[in-house]
Amino acid sequence: MEKSYLPSAIKQFEYYKSLGDKTLDRLSLEELKWLPHEDSNSIAILVKHIVGNMLSRWTNFLIEDGEKKWRDRDQEFIDTYNTKEDLMASWEIGWDCLFNAIKPLEAINLEQIIYIRNQGHSVTEAINRQLAHYAYHIGQMVFIGKLVKGNQWESLSIAKGNSTTYNEEKFAKEKGRRHFTDDL
Repeated sequence: MEKSYLPSAIKQFEYYKSLGDKTLDRLSLEELKWLPHEDSNSIAILVKHIVGNMLSRWTNFLIEDGEKKWRDRDQEFIDTYNTKEDLMASWEIGWDCLFNAIKPLEAINLEQIIYIRNQGHSVTEAINRQLAHYAYHIGQMVFIGKLVKGNQWESLSIAKGNSTTYNEEKFAKEKGRRHFTDDL
């Protein structure tokens, strides 16, 4: 596990980022701001929240609490993006912060205790926590994108009715160790 966990976690983060990237690429600013109903979040709001979380959690994460005093979480749920370019730049800043924090890690760091709101987590636990959190919200983004685009949405995974073809392609390859994202 020492040698496989970090590369696997990084690939998982990259995979979920790619799902977010593809969703954002397919939508206009107006579509990114669409709300299913008034008490829900738009994709733009979800991006703002994910980025705020990333900046708080991953900035100096080995030496500072992951809930920074400068973070204003409630403001993350108010859409302030004026252009799609601003939204995309923010998205990239959040991901850069995350990858700059975890890519230099080594196996020795995995059991180090870090804190989020004074709750101790091993680095492994913190990575798992954030990976699940981002996957949850990126799944929401994809779902909202599908709602907005309707029949014009192009599947980001195995499209309905294509499971047999997909499996045939996978089983046609030699058995071997590889990450499921290697072929994407």
